[in-house]
Amino acid sequence: MQSSNAAIANAVARCRERGVIIPTFAQLRDPSLIPQHVNDRLRHVGLWDVDPVNLFRITWKNEPVERGGLFNQGNTIEFPPALTGVPARIIGLVGRHFPTGAHKVGAAFGCLVPRLVTGQFDPTAHKAVWPSTGNYCRGGAYDCALLGCSAVAILPEEMSRERFDWLKSIGAEVIRTPGCESNVKEIYDKCWEIRRTRPDCVIFNQFEEFGNAAWHYHVTGGMICELFDRMAESRCARAAASDEATCRPGGEGKRSAQCRLAAFVSATGSAGTIAAGDNLKTCFPAAKIVAVEALQCPTLLQCGFGGHRIEGIGDKHVPWIHNVRNTDLVVAVDDEQCISLMRLFNEDAGRAVLEKAGISRETIERLPDIGISSICNLVAAIKTARYYELDDRDVIFLPLTDSMELYGSRIDEYRRQRGAYTGDHATADFARYLAGVTIDHMRELTYYDRKTLHHFKYFTWVEQQQRSVDDLRRLWDPEFWTEQYAMVDEWDRAILEFNAQVGLERVSS
Repeated sequence: MQSSNAAIANAVARCRERGVIIPTFAQLRDPSLIPQHVNDRLRHVGLWDVDPVNLFRITWKNEPVERGGLFNQGNTIEFPPALTGVPARIIGLVGRHFPTGAHKVGAAFGCLVPRLVTGQFDPTAHKAVWPSTGNYCRGGAYDCALLGCSAVAILPEEMSRERFDWLKSIGAEVIRTPGCESNVKEIYDKCWEIRRTRPDCVIFNQFEEFGNAAWHYHVTGGMICELFDRMAESRCARAAASDEATCRPGGEGKRSAQCRLAAFVSATGSAGTIAAGDNLKTCFPAAKIVAVEALQCPTLLQCGFGGHRIEGIGDKHVPWIHNVRNTDLVVAVDDEQCISLMRLFNEDAGRAVLEKAGISRETIERLPDIGISSICNLVAAIKTARYYELDDRDVIFLPLTDSMELYGSRIDEYRRQRGAYTGDHATADFARYLAGVTIDHMRELTYYDRKTLHHFKYFTWVEQQQRSVDDLRRLWDPEFWTEQYAMVDEWDRAILEFNAQVGLERVSS
């Protein structure tokens, strides 16, 4: 879309009227940069409140409280070997403490805000359309509510009831498309219909919007780098104190002989989150970037297709914004494994079996912070640790996109369908789906495997979505991605200029 000075003026007026100050990407990565007057406002606002100041809470670093919290160094869960069965340190970034309860609110911010502040989206004339399989359209609708924009959510009719109820509550227009998690073609078809019939709509397709990948590259990738640096420093200090080893100066970040960033594991979905791995590769070239999908829809594993029950991932195509050249390993996870572990982690009988297996109560109490796709990521992380024979010096990071707070109806459904969850069920699930994790359904990618998956984009994006072959070829060039991620600096300058026109920071300071 073309920029418009009138659109900027309308957006400025709307933000001034609503008391909106827009954070920069730098502030979302490092909340210590947030002005004190914003922090003062946040102390009186709930995490999910529809208040424009919550734009500053679109970060991994929110204090885990429902109201009045500020910021910390990030919320994580470390899964102990008693649970995972592997010695590697597996650490999840907790998405539950974003507004809306999922990190997709950040991906939506990365798509909408750059267009808003540069005059490519007019909140007085346009509606923002969020095609999604769940959390992305929730994040987009929430961002729109804070910024005074109208939202249209498109998602498959078989998604969880909680998604539809919440979208209705926030005032979004909701369009249901046929099918389940992997029926993205139907979503795309609806988008083309909207383009033809509703000229006031601007479509923010997460599968092709580089703002999605750029937000994760800087904010999620930056968070992981900070976490690992602190871990490496701590372990280095302990090793030096016990005279076990010394840190190696220079090289790949703050690495020591006692601590290695081994892998970043992420279900692909829209391929926004996995872009954090592109950031990690710049500092830790040896780190493995692991793409995860459902075994029932093995697109990257086998150029396959199918329906599945892991909400938020696996959509029968390779997203335009997936930098496949940086992907080292593909892991497919059985959706039945995820559903069974969902019950193991959240039913009383399951918790009793976990405690008997020696897993601490503190860890068990954190397991509801892991939604269905997050369970999928955890299984894939265990498989990765087994495949590469990682030890206790190796660290694997994974995103815990959302929590069971968004899937309570799914547990109720399985209770009705399968009956009560007993100790025998839990014992069997623990043995088969945790202790029994193997290295099946995995594919380590060669250079030409990556190029093959890159070429697979052609059938969705060139044949169906009107992208050009020249554009597809550009995506194979590493410099293209460097340029895309560098756009964030330009966007931050535009945000600061926009805020200056709004003028509220001068009033608040």
